[in-house]
Amino acid sequence: MNPGSLRGVLDVSNTTWALSERSVLQPMWDYLQQNHESTLRSPLFPVILSVSMYLVLVFFYTVLDLLASTWPSIQRYQIHQDRTITWSNIGSTLALTTYNHLLYIFPAAVAQWLWRPPVPLPREAPTLTAFLLGIVGCTVVFDFQYYLWHLLHHRVGWLYRTFHALHHQYRQTFSLVTQYLSAWELFSVGFWTTVDPLLLQCHCLTAWAFMLFNIWVSTEDHCGYDFPWAMHRLVPFGLWGGALRHDAHHQQPGTNFAPFFAHWDWLGGTATMPAPVKTKTRKERDEKEA
Repeated sequence: MNPGSLRGVLDVSNTTWALSERSVLQPMWDYLQQNHESTLRSPLFPVILSVSMYLVLVFFYTVLDLLASTWPSIQRYQIHQDRTITWSNIGSTLALTTYNHLLYIFPAAVAQWLWRPPVPLPREAPTLTAFLLGIVGCTVVFDFQYYLWHLLHHRVGWLYRTFHALHHQYRQTFSLVTQYLSAWELFSVGFWTTVDPLLLQCHCLTAWAFMLFNIWVSTEDHCGYDFPWAMHRLVPFGLWGGALRHDAHHQQPGTNFAPFFAHWDWLGGTATMPAPVKTKTRKERDEKEA
């Protein structure tokens, strides 16, 4: 085959790959625009999407918390099998979450809805590569931002006492602790989640997917369970922090500051490896119940 023919084959292959990549997300994007364009363009949509995702995850994990003491198949995955999540824990964390959303999130969302024009939607969906790399890129940037914020708010006593100590009232993590935050911390997290896709010039579909991914892994970090499908078990080489490492941060607040990846704590000398989860034997469970 001569060089000209080879080059022609490569050009056709690259064009075919680019078209197939774009076609992966385009049908879904076309459907969303044709049937839900006014909803997607609303400034309220990202807020409703993120709050709904958080409530679904919290409901799922809270049901597990309430069933764990009587279901060994659930309890075996708990990080702290000797501690029980009580209705008092659920009530206090849910009360603050509701307060923050009513006092800060909802008014901010309404203000955007009143004063910000509807968002124009691009006609084309992102390619699959751009979609996935955008989520990864936003996650890496957010991870670095929050690592610095988190480290600073632990090292400076006034910042810790004023803004971050509230989150550490619970040494045992469970899902509702995820947004058991001061208004300043909630604002910081929300600001970066919104701005990072804009900085990286991501498609709005990518921005929404990153928002959902961020909420999912943040809730998983606080869920109090070490499931086989957890992110830290799926990402190789120990690169992902996960629920065990973040629970260790709540036990030893001077360690494991990064929210997602583990490399910043390795480089900063703040990494600690959590103790493995010890599964209770049937005899131990029977003795506790007795």
